Amino acid sequence: MERTRSIIVRHRERFIRNCLGWIFWVFILNAFVASSVNLRQCKETDYYFQYTECDSTGSRWRVAIPLNPGECTGLPDPVKGTDCTFSCKAGEFLEMSAQECTQCAAGTYSLGSGLRFDEWDDIPSGFSSLATNPDNSANEDNSTSCSSAKWAAQGSYLESNRDECTVSLIYTVHLKKPGSVSFDYQYVDNSIFFEFFIQNDQCQEMDQDSSNKWIKLTNHGEWGAHSVNLKSGTNILYWRTTRILLGSKAVKPVLLKNIWIEGVAYTSECFPCKPGTFSHSPGSSSCDSCQRDTYSGRGASSCTPCNTKTHYASEGSAMCKTRPPCTEKDYIQTYSTCDSDGKTRAIYKWVEPQICLDSAPDAVTLPPSGQRKPCPPCNPGFYNNDTATCSPCPPGSYSDGVKACQPCPAGTEPVLGYEYKWWNVLPANMKTSCFNVANNNCDGLNGWEVAGDHIQSGAGRSDNDYLILTLRVPGFKLPLSVRAASGSEFGRITFEFETSCKADCEFYFMMDVNKRITNVVESWEGSKAKQSYTHIMTENTSASFTWAFQRTSQASDVRQYANDVVKIYSITVSNAMDGVASACRACALQSQQAGSSCVPCPAGHYIDKETNQCHECPPNTVLSGHHIYGKEMCQPCGPGSKSNKEHSVCFNDCSFTHTDHNQTLQFDFSALASAGFIMNGPSFTAKGTKYYHLFNISLCGAEGHKAVCRDNVTELSNEDTEGGQSGSSVDAFLCQSTIIPSDGRGLRTALSSQSISLADTFQGATVEKSLNGVTARPELFPSPSSEKIPDVHFFYRSPQVTASCQRGRNAVVSLRCNPEKTERGEISVPSACPAGTCDGCTFLFLWESSSVCPRCTEADYHAIEGACKAGVQDTIYVWTEPRLCTSGLTLPLKRTSPCEAIDFWLKVGAGLGAFCAALLVSLTCYFWKKNKNSDRLEYKYSKLVMSANKECELPAADSCAIMEGEAEEEEEAVYAKKSSLLAKLKAAATKVIHACQFQLELHVSVIFHPDRDTESWRCDITSAHDPLDSEVPQHVNLATETIPKNIHDIKHNVSLPCTPIRLTVAIQIQNPSQENAHTHTV
Repeated sequence: MERTRSIIVRHRERFIRNCLGWIFWVFILNAFVASSVNLRQCKETDYYFQYTECDSTGSRWRVAIPLNPGECTGLPDPVKGTDCTFSCKAGEFLEMSAQECTQCAAGTYSLGSGLRFDEWDDIPSGFSSLATNPDNSANEDNSTSCSSAKWAAQGSYLESNRDECTVSLIYTVHLKKPGSVSFDYQYVDNSIFFEFFIQNDQCQEMDQDSSNKWIKLTNHGEWGAHSVNLKSGTNILYWRTTRILLGSKAVKPVLLKNIWIEGVAYTSECFPCKPGTFSHSPGSSSCDSCQRDTYSGRGASSCTPCNTKTHYASEGSAMCKTRPPCTEKDYIQTYSTCDSDGKTRAIYKWVEPQICLDSAPDAVTLPPSGQRKPCPPCNPGFYNNDTATCSPCPPGSYSDGVKACQPCPAGTEPVLGYEYKWWNVLPANMKTSCFNVANNNCDGLNGWEVAGDHIQSGAGRSDNDYLILTLRVPGFKLPLSVRAASGSEFGRITFEFETSCKADCEFYFMMDVNKRITNVVESWEGSKAKQSYTHIMTENTSASFTWAFQRTSQASDVRQYANDVVKIYSITVSNAMDGVASACRACALQSQQAGSSCVPCPAGHYIDKETNQCHECPPNTVLSGHHIYGKEMCQPCGPGSKSNKEHSVCFNDCSFTHTDHNQTLQFDFSALASAGFIMNGPSFTAKGTKYYHLFNISLCGAEGHKAVCRDNVTELSNEDTEGGQSGSSVDAFLCQSTIIPSDGRGLRTALSSQSISLADTFQGATVEKSLNGVTARPELFPSPSSEKIPDVHFFYRSPQVTASCQRGRNAVVSLRCNPEKTERGEISVPSACPAGTCDGCTFLFLWESSSVCPRCTEADYHAIEGACKAGVQDTIYVWTEPRLCTSGLTLPLKRTSPCEAIDFWLKVGAGLGAFCAALLVSLTCYFWKKNKNSDRLEYKYSKLVMSANKECELPAADSCAIMEGEAEEEEEAVYAKKSSLLAKLKAAATKVIHACQFQLELHVSVIFHPDRDTESWRCDITSAHDPLDSEVPQHVNLATETIPKNIHDIKHNVSLPCTPIRLTVAIQIQNPSQENAHTHTV
């Protein structure tokens, strides 16, 4: 601090030395010129006076400065000036020759110690406009993209840029004493951040209240005022706008006018009145505007009237304009009030004030009035009491607008509200006006005109006028039967409209709650077909609803779009406090006795249609709004959900059960009960503005308690004066805010804005991918889900209709079991749709967590048995990998059980195996031996038969010379020689094969040419097969036959063995004229 003070002192001393040096050199120059050249004496018109800078004692000098140095001599000597804090009052200026305050002449004005800027044909001297790229980076492309962004002069006001660039309007002022700055502004678009702050000469921002820095929003068609105190010294004033372009709608720029700065040292001259204004008396501190059909030039002390027969002038005009011939655009059609006979007629009248000339040769005249016709009926809730006006029905009665008012029957109560559908006169609680940001030309005009079955926008004065229609509702009053019921709907407003435009017209629907600020609820651009719009009131408070129509935003003196129009056919407001009744509804009765009065039903109760008594809704059902008549009004909750005690909302209690293939999975989502959030991004707009989307999710539990998204910009700039609380927070199961980071914007903290609700109603939780027409898309997320554990999908819906989502918004939060995540887990959005939605209407989220896994059961672990040691065996239990469960059952403790050693049973098994093998070998030998004896007997028998069949041989004589056993040895040798084991197997196989035969029937046909001389033909059938006991194929001739010529067909039955064969059929045709026959082989 001391260092800064010393630097300031050194700069001040250096400045004083420079000033004294400058005065000294002026004297030297004058003396040199006077001595060297013979010059004339200076007159008062040859110089002007100016003060030097103030020194450390607060003193200054008045010096004469020549207009053209070197033309004259004898300038007045410097004299001590007035005190540095001296200033004149408003309407006066400091006359420097006498150093006294003097009144301003007529046609001029002065603010005394202030400066005023109210002419904006161009940016005044001293002002500058500085544009920076959104992220303040050094990127050349970004810097050049904002080079053309600036504040633009529009004649009577300044207009901010419409793009995403950050643009500052800067003005530097030096105050000799504490002062202030004030200005008028119009700021209606909350997608622009508008701030005003002050810096000193060292570019340090002054200490400033946040309520003074962030400018409050204004209503459409209204100018707001802002004032801030200034300290003495150098003050650098900044008006800065920053726009976040997140939608396709056109932005409404900030407008600025009438900048007034107080605290300057003095004013050495008066300012002339600008054209269109005048000051008729000396000493004026401001100028007055010229009235209609008068004009004035710059510095006028009075206004000059126009020749109204040929010319006209608007209020504050600098010149008169020629009155154009009247056209069809200069008159409007309206209807006369109903007369005593209940008749009305269409009438035509000139747009007021009339500027066209109806006496011109090519001018049109007003059409004649239409025929008298019956007046339209009164609006519902009103009646015609034999007069030309409609009167509201008395309390407790109703009317459809045609019949007389009737009292509500017993057991019913009136349904209060407004239902305007006939527009013969403007209702008493509605008013209309006209406004233009640049002038006051249309002030006092009717912005809207009634037209029988609709009300339409008026003509206005110019095409860029705002035509305003306002409906005031003092509050909302719920029917008696539902006053104790819980719910967020206190009333609703519905209107039906259409627009027909050739230009860029725009139609606004706005709302002002508790006279705080008017916010745009919805807007439409261009022509729109007939449609209706509904807005639900969630606060029981007074409200003003405003409809504004602007044909074009471009100002023009010539009317081009006078026929562009908006029509409103009906406006309906339910539960209005001072409303009238068009019908009666059943109410809950205290008892079933005659004359019983209506009583409110407790929360969560419906009115039984038969008894008119209150009954509680069944479990897990909710009442739809404040409609409680009939049990069918209790709507069942979706799957996996339950209702709260008041039956007002369905929610999930953080538990879920799924059964599939005889397996039941139980989930516990308690770890996710508190609101979760995800900030995706960053995202960038076309010019590089960085922003994020913050999503808050209330998944389950807390009796349906919802998440909150809050707008901190509104907290700073639009603080509620009644309670100090901001009204721009959104409560929902799932809501979204747009976050603008502080880096690159010169902001002290990140800004949260444009908070919207994405999910007001919980539809249910299920493992199915679709519910009530909404589909989850888990395939959009990169990490695959487990085949064993399905994803659990939470479905939400918001019924609020938007321009792009005619059926409202939907949201799906998919819960996925992931043991690698923490209990709170991680929320993600689809990589292909980083904004959380792929179509703008359905939002998709994936919440991965270990706590999403089902509760552990016996199927999630298995046992491992240890070895049997010393007659004891241990059994331990481990989780099945990968472990896809949490909490629930715990692993059983290690179990120890007695056992027997396995060596004993191995020995027993080995012994039994050896015994069985020995037994099998013995049986095999036994049967082989027995089979051998049988073969020997067969051989002896065969030999005997062969001996008996020999001819011419005598039988062998009996001989005793053969030793005992000799014959047997011989037989055994012969048998062994003839039939070894392998030979016997082959022989057995050959017998089997030869025993197997199949019959083949062959049909052979020959067709002879009629001219061929043929005597006979022959057919040979042969086969070749591979027998098992021979390596050479054997050829067998099966049949050979010569057939006469007259026989054409033959048939042969052939027996073939069960072996692979090749069958050949050869046909030979014998021709007597040829020696050789032709053989054809098939």
